[in-house]
Amino acid sequence: MSENVMMKDVPNEDRPRERLIRDGADSLSNQELLAIILRSGTKNESVLQLSGRLISHFEGLDLLRDASVEELRKVRGIGTAKAVQLLASFEVGRRMARLRSDTHYTVRSPEDGANFVMEEMRILKQEHFIALFLNTKNQVLHKTTIFIGSLNASIVHPREVFKEAVRRSAAAIICFHNHPSGDPSPSREDIEVTKRLVSCGKILGVDMLDHIVIGDRKFVSLKQKGMM
Repeated sequence: MSENVMMKDVPNEDRPRERLIRDGADSLSNQELLAIILRSGTKNESVLQLSGRLISHFEGLDLLRDASVEELRKVRGIGTAKAVQLLASFEVGRRMARLRSDTHYTVRSPEDGANFVMEEMRILKQEHFIALFLNTKNQVLHKTTIFIGSLNASIVHPREVFKEAVRRSAAAIICFHNHPSGDPSPSREDIEVTKRLVSCGKILGVDMLDHIVIGDRKFVSLKQKGMM
């Protein structure tokens, strides 16, 4: 008898693969989706039991998503192969979340801007300062990371921001940075950096449309708050 319990050894009513085919992927629980990725359990437990224990070990998907191979291998029943399968699937999910169906994504509101970067920025462990460069129709021409680290008016230099704007012939820019704490409340430094960038943009003829602070699934627009 094989040491691993394969998906075919799970009772019919509990087979997530068959349920996915019949009812669609969105009908499955997190535990069932992980079971499909893992493919097999152990000698003593089914793949569904293993996936349930994996989620429990990491207290949900947030911590599991950011786990390393070494951390995953500490879970009984997860070897190198299963750990690599999990990491690869998580990375595919992240990359797909960043895809845009329209090359010229249009930013019409702070919500549009936040949605463009949310999945990428909300999981970052350090502060990243990112700029979107837009054409006259507010379509995204380019996105670049200007700075990584704590925001400081003396470090985030307007030269670095507007150099790329001039190079791309951008009509406007929107700046973003994330708060790894998950709380997007703007700090004094955030406001000072914003006002400095707005002033420089006016001199160069490039509109600074907004500075958006990204938290965990929430954001604050300094434009909406009247802070720029």
